[in-house]
Amino acid sequence: MKMTFRWFGAGQDSIGLKDIRQIPGLTGIVTSLLDIPAGEAWPEYRIRAMKEMVSAEKLEVEVIESVNIHEDIKLGLPSRDEKIENYILTMERLAKYGIKCICYNMMPVLDWARSHLYYDLPDGSNTMRYEATFIQNLTPEELVARYAKESIEMPGWEPERMKKIRETLAAYEGMREETFYANMKYFLDAIIPHAEHLNIKMAVHPDDPPQPIFGLPKLIINRDNIRKYLDLYPSKLNGLTLCTGSLGAKKGADIPAIIREFGGEGRIHFAHVRNLKFENETDFYESAHLTSCGSLDMYEIMKAFHNINFVGWVRPDHGRMIWDETTRKGRPGYGLYDRALGAVYLQGIWEALEKI
Repeated sequence: MKMTFRWFGAGQDSIGLKDIRQIPGLTGIVTSLLDIPAGEAWPEYRIRAMKEMVSAEKLEVEVIESVNIHEDIKLGLPSRDEKIENYILTMERLAKYGIKCICYNMMPVLDWARSHLYYDLPDGSNTMRYEATFIQNLTPEELVARYAKESIEMPGWEPERMKKIRETLAAYEGMREETFYANMKYFLDAIIPHAEHLNIKMAVHPDDPPQPIFGLPKLIINRDNIRKYLDLYPSKLNGLTLCTGSLGAKKGADIPAIIREFGGEGRIHFAHVRNLKFENETDFYESAHLTSCGSLDMYEIMKAFHNINFVGWVRPDHGRMIWDETTRKGRPGYGLYDRALGAVYLQGIWEALEKI
């Protein structure tokens, strides 16, 4: 297991690489070039500069999150071929600079959604929360405006793209599930042969949350749908980012069983590990990583990864904002301190499992 940390890049993150390298046990960071729109090829000079900046701080960068999928690809429009060619070119350039894994998602329009970005908890910290009825009573434009007011720009909610949210949502109206899967397969048929040639692991991220929002299709939400997606192209390089918070937001999901099944087949390349606390069947907030703070059993989750001899990348996922960190204008869920605590906690479980 390699413990990593999400970093949004120079000029995009209030947290510095010098802060991250002080967290015990970290081998590297997971990053992206957020200012490059989906569908455009990443310039080689930008990739090289990013790599050199990280290496200068004695950290690795082996995982990119994300090279975003353009909506034309998800919708199956004729213009998708040009976007796919740019995607392949980006893969080639990333491979040249040592990137070994790309985390991406196939979520339509919205990469993720929460009703509250700064939900106050009794201990004085705050966190992201999902309240289904709250979301249902908002228009897409109201949700976009809410995010723009409460936070700096967040991946998946870029202002330029969100200006067209109503138009993009309309494009998905009436789309059948099988059509969406067919569009996914078209993409995989194009890129996975290149992934095999470049030896880059492609790791799809589950839908977050696994509940319908604004009538959009939600597909990668459970064990059966993961199986269906991976079967679209049966290559070990067509794999999964196992996100405990996304899959675990569907109450009753057996996350350790999912890890053992797909990880045992070598199809889990990357893991986002976080905890959450259910308030009812649909609503939850993101808790501290400690098992007793949430509804997921973090020991059993890490034990499942240990059982499959997981050698991929793990990062502590969304944490609370603690110790007045919101004053630093950090992105919700991506403060330094609680994720650092999570990284050390998860490594502590792993060390104990190694010594049993």
